[in-house]
Order: sequence, then C-alpha cells, then structure tokens
Amino acid sequence: MSDLIKVTIDGITVDVAPGTSILNAARQIGGEIVPPAMCYYSKLEGSGGKCRTCLVKVSKGSEKDPRPMPKLVASCRTGVMDGMEVQNITSPEVVEARKGVVEMLLINHPLDCPVCDQAGECHLQDLGYEHGLSSTRYEFERRTFDRIDIGDKIQLHMTRCILCYRCVFTADQITNQRVHGVLGRGDAAEISTYIEKAIDNDFSGNVIDVCPVGALTDKTFRFKNRVWFTKPVDAHRDCPTCSGKVTLWYKGEDVIRVTARKDQFGEVEEFICNTCRFDQKKTSDWVIEGPRAISNQSVISSNHYDTLKPLPVIKTNLQLQQSNKDQFERATKL
Repeated sequence: MSDLIKVTIDGITVDVAPGTSILNAARQIGGEIVPPAMCYYSKLEGSGGKCRTCLVKVSKGSEKDPRPMPKLVASCRTGVMDGMEVQNITSPEVVEARKGVVEMLLINHPLDCPVCDQAGECHLQDLGYEHGLSSTRYEFERRTFDRIDIGDKIQLHMTRCILCYRCVFTADQITNQRVHGVLGRGDAAEISTYIEKAIDNDFSGNVIDVCPVGALTDKTFRFKNRVWFTKPVDAHRDCPTCSGKVTLWYKGEDVIRVTARKDQFGEVEEFICNTCRFDQKKTSDWVIEGPRAISNQSVISSNHYDTLKPLPVIKTNLQLQQSNKDQFERATKL
C-alpha cells in the first residue's frame, strides 16, 4: 500500500502505518529485534516512557532529514519516519545503556526470587539475566516498605515495585473509580491507597496481570506453588461481565489460579472480571479448549510442551521470515 512507510531496524526493513512507534514496528519483525519494555502496554492509553529499557539508537532520522538523533530515544514513545534507520541489539551504545537502566531498576529491588510468586513470569528476571551485571555498585541502604492489603484478594509488596504505572493506568481506564495511585516523589514515591483494603471493583484483579514484577500478587495463589510446576490450559465460560476467556493453571486436577490470557509480549489479550478470576476455580465451571501455547524460552514450558516452534516472525511475509532467520543466525552477537 502506498500510504505505508519504510523503517529499517537492525538491518531488517519493514513497512508500517504512519504513527507507528519504533517498538511496535520492531514487534512486527519479531525475535530479538524487539526492545524490552517494562512500562509500555499496548492495551493501556498513555503508558510507556517511564522505565527506559526500550532505548534505541536512531542512526538515520528519515529520507528527508537523514541526520541521526543526538541521543538514544525511548522506542515506545518515538514514532517512525519514512526511511528511518534504527539500531537496537546491533548498537554497543544501546546495549551498554540498557545495562545501566537494568542496574538502576535493581537498586532497590530485593533478591527474593526464590519466594516470589512472580518468579518464572517476571520480566525483570528476564532483563536481569539478559542485560544485568553480576554485582551492584550501590552501597547505601535500600528502600523498603511494609506489605499491605489493597483489597481482600490483592497484596501489595511495594519494595519490589519499579513504578511502571501499569496498575494505575489499568485501574483508571477499565474501572469506574480509581482509588490507588502514586504517592510521594523521588525515592519516597510509592503505589498505594490512602486507606488499606480500599480497592473494591469487579475488574481490580487485572492490576495483578499487568504488573511486570511481583509487587502486586494474588493472595489466593500466594505461596501455593511455583509457576513452572503448574500446567496452563485455555478455557472459557459464558460470563455476563467480561469475555470469559482465561487461562486456568492446574496443579494435578486442581485449578490453583485463573489469569487473563497473555500474548507473546506478556500483555493481556482481554481483561477479565474478578468473578472469573477468583470465584470460578472448578473445572466444571469452564469449557476447556486445550493446553496454552507457551514459548519454548519460558521456564513454564519445561517438560510440558513441544519445544520445536517456528521463529516468531510474520508468517505471511516470506521476506521478513528470511530476514529474521538470518538475524538469528548471525555469527557475531553483541
């Protein structure tokens, strides 16, 4: 189509619609070309631009103005231009900057992965493994908060929070009344409510799904099991409040938790109500569709699913398939 514009990311060219961000253009290519994102969420308007993990280098602004951008930019908030050239994993400057961002995110984050319910699904774990340093240079006392209940089903462990604002946007956009937000500034900033146990609406449980770390956890699932010992199964029910499309997490024959379905980028496909999430935990409540497709790079797929999956590219575009395959097979990797 003539109204599409061309953008090249790490040597791979893709046609996208005007107004597309660099991050979403990279997602159309797929694979390692996609920058990590801890705060951006495509389903939430206004999200992005806070965590800085998606920084990229624009080596060519456009065909009309080929000058490079003077600084690294957040790919989730920067729109593409026709002829733009972007470097992500092919830029040593980006790789080094991402290490620094991860180090900052981990400054106050506790090393409690062995007891954290988010372990195995935590995006910060993935970032730390891929870009983190073996030790920290931070020598001061870490910021700590007491655990609080912000509802009868949700516990907030603010010490783990990275202030991505996802839960605030979720409550603001899919519920009638938001009662929690960011209090304080700087090092004293925290996600909280003025009164504990104040969150009470039918979609409040979605803040658990959008949290990229273990700051917001499901009290009904807390400490029950490690996620890689469970088996995710897609199911649906006739729900008058939401779509009723969920993922059931089985331990043996028991459903130990219910979550919304997530796409390959860890984002919720459709938000679900609290009735589906907390009150329907019997197999007889659901129509079972089959095992959930899990990435073979996830620890959840261990001993559960076939690992021979096609490369994550646009299946209908042969040129992109070949380009992405060539990118995966590069001999030199930063």
